[in-house]
Amino acid sequence: MDIDLMLKWATTIVRDLCAGQVLRRLEGHTDRLARIAFHPMGRHLATASYDQTWRLWDVEVGACLLEQEGHSRAVYAVDFHPDGSLAGSAGLDAYARVWDMRTGRSVLTLQGHVKQILALDFSPDGYHVVTGSDDHTCKVFDLRMRKCIYTIAGHRSLVSSVRYESNSGAYIVSSGFDCLIKVWCARTFKCVKTLAGHEGKVMCVDVASDGSSMLASVSYDRTIKLWAPEDHINDNDAMDS
Repeated sequence: MDIDLMLKWATTIVRDLCAGQVLRRLEGHTDRLARIAFHPMGRHLATASYDQTWRLWDVEVGACLLEQEGHSRAVYAVDFHPDGSLAGSAGLDAYARVWDMRTGRSVLTLQGHVKQILALDFSPDGYHVVTGSDDHTCKVFDLRMRKCIYTIAGHRSLVSSVRYESNSGAYIVSSGFDCLIKVWCARTFKCVKTLAGHEGKVMCVDVASDGSSMLASVSYDRTIKLWAPEDHINDNDAMDS
């Protein structure tokens, strides 16, 4: 079944794309929602909220399975480890947390940012987490070493989203309120491409999951842009493992 998700203040609405019907209303948060993420198995959905919690939902029955507290300010982003065993949350308290999905406990706090964290993503191999912050930086954390291994200082303003290339994790993509999208080699952390074209703040960038390396970005300039691989992959460093 093809579904569509809509955030409406503190409620997530799940709709059938073919029939156009509302399938589920996921209600429980007490303040507005920020971002959402599907669990790799597809049945469960995580929602991040300004009520300082994130929740895990069973989409098929509409039930809330977990309500996770731990941040002292709004939770802005949430993501899952590729095998679904861990979840990550990013807070406006400048901390990110890693959660064990079996126990529901916070098992690691990712520290180092000096302003609110607005984005995070797990690497495809599950060993790293990248975060993006209002302090204009991205940080790469090694989950095995339990620490930050590199700080990427490449934007002139807030970093609004970060994504690993979804197959091999060869590169990291970041977007910012400086109207730019940047592509970084995940091995050397060198900037291999800067994509300029938006005329307003870039709110989000994502990488196609089908192996095509296509990028999509959305901006305050009221446009959605699609970037072909030749636009952003032109350096051998970006493809080295």
